[in-house]
Amino acid sequence: MTTISTPITSNFYSNQSITSTIIPRRKTRSVRVSRVTIGGGSPVVVQSMINEDTLDIAGSVSAIRRLHEIGCEIVRVTVPSLAHAKAVAQIKQQLKQTYQDVPLVADVHHNGMKIALEVANHVDKVRINPGLYVFEKPSDHRTEYTQTEFEEIGDKIRETLKPLVISLREQGKAMRIGVNHGSLAERMLFTYGDTPEGMVQSALEFIRICESFDFRNLIISLKASKVPVMVAAYRLLVKQMDELGMDYPLHLGVTEAGDGEYGRIKSTAGIATLLADGIGDTIRVSLTEAPEKEIPVCYSILQALGLRKTMVEYVACPSCGRTLFNLEEVLHQVREATKHLTGLDIAVMGCIVNGPGEMADADYGYVGKQPGYISLYRGREEIKKVPESKGVEELINLIKADDRWIDPP
Repeated sequence: MTTISTPITSNFYSNQSITSTIIPRRKTRSVRVSRVTIGGGSPVVVQSMINEDTLDIAGSVSAIRRLHEIGCEIVRVTVPSLAHAKAVAQIKQQLKQTYQDVPLVADVHHNGMKIALEVANHVDKVRINPGLYVFEKPSDHRTEYTQTEFEEIGDKIRETLKPLVISLREQGKAMRIGVNHGSLAERMLFTYGDTPEGMVQSALEFIRICESFDFRNLIISLKASKVPVMVAAYRLLVKQMDELGMDYPLHLGVTEAGDGEYGRIKSTAGIATLLADGIGDTIRVSLTEAPEKEIPVCYSILQALGLRKTMVEYVACPSCGRTLFNLEEVLHQVREATKHLTGLDIAVMGCIVNGPGEMADADYGYVGKQPGYISLYRGREEIKKVPESKGVEELINLIKADDRWIDPP
C-alpha cells in the first residue's frame, strides 16, 4: 500500500469552533426555487437528477415523482436541445396534473443560449456551466491569452448571458452557476492553470455578469471528481466571496464519484468535510447508480452531522467478549421494527459497561445486563427488565407508552 505524505498546516479552526458541538453555518442569502428555499439558514436541501431522456415525457414524470416521494426536494433534468426544452413544459404540466408541482432544474451545456431561454419559461432554476455555455474554440498554437483577448471573450459571454439573466430576473427564478473542474474554459486554463483558482475565477466572472444586470438569485457550485480539488475550490471561493461581500448559497457535490461503497465514501468525504466547516446549503451525491440510491446517502450525511433529523439515529457498540447477545442480529431486529420513525435516538448495547453511560444521549436504550434478559431504558433511567425474546416487542411498547410511536406505512 502506498502512503502519500500530508503537509502540516496551521489550524483551520478557531478555538471557539473546536469546543462547539453544533456546526455554525456560513450566512448566505435566501434563494427561492419554487417553494423550496436554498440558503438563508434554511435546512440543507437534497437534490438529484433523473437519468431519463427528457423527450420521454411519461418516463421523466415517473422518475421525478419517484425521487420526490423519497425525499428529493429539487430534481434536475438534462436539456441538450430545443426539443428537450419544450418537452420540459409538458413534464411540468403533467406533474401538476397528476402529482404536484415539483421544483425542477434544467441542465444546459454547450452553446446553450437559445435552449436556456426556452426552458427558463418552464422550470424553476437553470443550471449553466461557465466552461461550456459560450464555446471558445481551442487553438493548437496558442501559448497564452492577452488581457485584451481575455476581456473580449468576457464581453461576448456577457452579451450571450444577458437575455437569460434578464428572463430569470423578470420571472423571479434562479440560476446555478455550475463550474466543473473537468470542463474549464481554455482561457481559464491558460491564465490560472488546471487549479481551484481557475474554477473560482470562472464562477466569479459569471457572478459579476449577473450582478451587472441586478440579478442575484444565484447558487454556485465548484464540482470536481477529486475530493481535495473540490474542497480546496469551495474554501477558496468562500474566502474570496467573503472579501467581496458576496453571500451566495453553495451547492456541494463530488462529480463522477462512481458507485458502490467507494462512491458513497468519496462523496461523503467531500461533502461532509465542507458541511463540517459550515459551508454548503444544498447537496447532491452523484452515483453511477439509480438516482433513488443517492437520496439515502444525502440524508445520512446530514443526519450524521446533526444538520437534519429525518430518521432514527441508532447508537450501537461494536461488540466484544462481554456482549450478552447477538448484537448484529438484535440491532437488525430493532432497526426493522423502528426504521419508519423520525427523530428518535435508540441505543443497542451488548453489556452494562457500554450502557447506559455510552448511550446517555439516546431516547431509548436496549441493554444486555445479564444472560437471557434485556434492560430497557428511557434516557438514563432503567424502566424494566424483560426476557431477551420479548426485548423488541417491549421496546415498542415503551415507545408507544410515551406516545412517540406511529404505525409503519
